Amino acid sequence: MRDPALLPADIRTYLEAENSYSAHYFAAYGELKERLITEMRGRIKEDDANVPSPDGAFAYYSRHRTGGQHPLICRKALPDGAEEILLDGDREAEGKAYFRLAPARHSRDHARLAYAADEAGSELFTLRVRDLATGANLPFSIADTTGDLLWGGDAETLYYIRRDEEHRPSMVFRHRIGTPPESDELIYQEPDKGFFVSLGETQSGTFGLIACGDHETSEVHLLDLADPSATPRLVAARTVGLRYDVEHHPDLGGADTLILLTNADGAEDFKLVTAPTAAPQKANWRDLVPHRAGRMILSHTAYRHFLVRLEREDGLPRVTLRALASGEEHAIAFAEEAYGLGLNGGYEFDPKSLRFTYSSMTTPAEEWDYDMAARTRALLKRQEVPSGHDPAAYVTRRLFATAADGEQVPISLLYRADTPLDGSAPCLLYGYGAYGMSMPASFSTTRLSLVDRGFVYAIAHVRGGTEKGWHWYTDGKLAKKTNTFTDFIAAAEHLVQARLTRPEKIVAQGGSAGGMLMGAIANMRPDLFAGIVAEVPFVDVLATMLDDTLPLTPPEWPEWGNPIIDPDAFRTILGYSPVDNVTAQAYPALFALAGLTDPRVTYWEPAKWIARLRAANTGTAPILLKTNMEAGHGGAAGRFDRLEEVALVYIFALKTAGVIA
Repeated sequence: MRDPALLPADIRTYLEAENSYSAHYFAAYGELKERLITEMRGRIKEDDANVPSPDGAFAYYSRHRTGGQHPLICRKALPDGAEEILLDGDREAEGKAYFRLAPARHSRDHARLAYAADEAGSELFTLRVRDLATGANLPFSIADTTGDLLWGGDAETLYYIRRDEEHRPSMVFRHRIGTPPESDELIYQEPDKGFFVSLGETQSGTFGLIACGDHETSEVHLLDLADPSATPRLVAARTVGLRYDVEHHPDLGGADTLILLTNADGAEDFKLVTAPTAAPQKANWRDLVPHRAGRMILSHTAYRHFLVRLEREDGLPRVTLRALASGEEHAIAFAEEAYGLGLNGGYEFDPKSLRFTYSSMTTPAEEWDYDMAARTRALLKRQEVPSGHDPAAYVTRRLFATAADGEQVPISLLYRADTPLDGSAPCLLYGYGAYGMSMPASFSTTRLSLVDRGFVYAIAHVRGGTEKGWHWYTDGKLAKKTNTFTDFIAAAEHLVQARLTRPEKIVAQGGSAGGMLMGAIANMRPDLFAGIVAEVPFVDVLATMLDDTLPLTPPEWPEWGNPIIDPDAFRTILGYSPVDNVTAQAYPALFALAGLTDPRVTYWEPAKWIARLRAANTGTAPILLKTNMEAGHGGAAGRFDRLEEVALVYIFALKTAGVIA
């Protein structure tokens, strides 16, 4: 919804009545809510800052001030210059009910900063450019962009993406500083309504990347950033089912080369290939790192002397480095049973060190520099928990549940070391299972408020993600989508069998596509859960997939199927779509959260679902809907405002699991 003021009065009245009903349910727990918010806020270092990332004469970073909701974009001149605040997010957000910054980008000459902000939660960002010498914005702005920004090499050319009338990111424009936005040049327009467009850049800084794709097919166009009039140049023509991402090296083995991550030629878990930059079509692709089943390559970055890849095997991520001169490889080792891992590519093409982040469900986030040649690591920062955190007081484990077809479903666990494991503990079981997204077993300060109250916190790594390779994703989509739901049920049953909890103490949680999972398990096994939390839940699947005017429908057909033209897809979706399978039975307690301006899951989906559940429910458990009237898919944008929503979810979990009356 681009303009919330246009919401019909009767619908607004209905949603506000639902909000009042939910507020009445939580009214008795005002003191607990404030205590939870205080706890969670006490674990946040309010004046926190990122580790500065060097780029030529400067190092760039973001930080928050004490009490601040939004980031400050900063830099320091190297080696030891004073801080410059380039953009104050708190000041920009003043007087606005909603505010979210997209990642800001500085020009290559360090003279300007391009940034974009969403002020409604509808994912429509207004782009602005700031002169860093004066601190003043240039006299123009561009509305309805996606927030994707890319500077040309001359620091006078700026590329951005606009959404079309159906909210799809489909048009790439080139803006020249000093000219009116009305004269901006459309350099690429995506003709396929099922494809979205995004902007990226090779680590070498040579090329911009116009990436187009849906959930199964991709296509990339190169943009020569040294040429302010460059025409996008196709790498390899789209072929249904072929996916690839592009990196670049100007002198690999003496030749200007592209390095591609791809599933070509049956490489289900992906491989790396090379191609001449001048002739990058698929016929010229040659294997560099061949496919190996079960080792899924997630991403790759090409530096001058090393090729770095993030990969996952046996459900755990790792970083592998390849010396480009010799081809020798080595991996960075980690000891814990379950953990999360991420790479920070930085700005430079020839850094001495690789920067990565590491955490586990018990270990706060750590940022490291890894000397790629010496193979040594240096800790740059460890996440501070001001109110205190003792990792030894907690246990993290990895279990496996046997699914109905014999597959082993990983479950990551976190609980206090003194939690009784006799079936008496309450449990929050989280799941997602879509789009190939994996759920990392990483650190969270908020969930400690449940765990410290005796909860076992569990993540079910169900099919639809890629925790166990690409097949784990394909086995949880299209005609096999119900595997996602039965995997989650198997995980809950396993936790009961392992005497970690029992059904009347399990609260399930999922959001967006994970909210669909919540709707499905509510229909399939309401007896297995005390409560269900569904955040921005995609629950009216069939109606949405039948409406090709909605922004996400055509790109979603490869994930769910196209019921408009495929009778089998129609029957499959009809068989599990949560709204269409509500039936007369006793449902567990249910709490749904929605966003009025959400362009991904429209607000009427959870509203329609809740209404049907109320009409059909033969039990007495509460069924609640809370719609954020000033936010979209991500909920509240401020780092502290979000805690209020989390606190309500935790109160609901504590109450339905019997921890509080």
